[in-house]
Amino acid sequence: MSVILSYIFLGLSLSAPIGPINAAQLDKGIRCGFWHAWLVGLGAMMADALYMIMVYMGLVHFLSTPLIQTLLWSFGSFMLIYTGIDSLLGASSVAVVTKKKDDTLFKSFFSGFLMSLSNPLTILFWLGIYGSVLAKTASVYGTQQLLVYSSAILVGILVWDFSMAGMASTFRRLMTPRLLTGISVISGLSLIGFGLYFAVAACRLLF
Repeated sequence: MSVILSYIFLGLSLSAPIGPINAAQLDKGIRCGFWHAWLVGLGAMMADALYMIMVYMGLVHFLSTPLIQTLLWSFGSFMLIYTGIDSLLGASSVAVVTKKKDDTLFKSFFSGFLMSLSNPLTILFWLGIYGSVLAKTASVYGTQQLLVYSSAILVGILVWDFSMAGMASTFRRLMTPRLLTGISVISGLSLIGFGLYFAVAACRLLF
């Protein structure tokens, strides 16, 4: 049981560093509430699970080729900058509008999925982290235990996503309109910043 808890804690630790997904969850929770923020994180977790499967099957090396990396950096840049600009444009009305008409639950899930899927850092991240976990677990335990421990990592990620969604929706209820607008602006700027970083990385690979 203690081993499973350690892998759940690993999942929490992997999700905690501030990145595009956390910024997007915070912004979505403030603008649209708990379920939208949680589904952004759930979509990102589905992409994480997909990459874990790819690492397990050895397919991730295909995604490490320069051409695919350039496409992923470029698409990731577009996704993050688009989401950041959308956050900035909606910042002034965040305190008075419950949610945009076109902001469906599926759209929140899909944006989180695409944001994580198009992030080349996610590939390298899972290749390094999960690859080492895979090697260690496979050498000591069987396939069944590997499945259990992989699921425990995803449980940890899910717990963090739930916490982030709860925190963001709580901010929405407790903070003043000016503070809500400020947080939405900061989230939008951070997403644009990540997007520009991705764009520079794509240009370096391309040229």
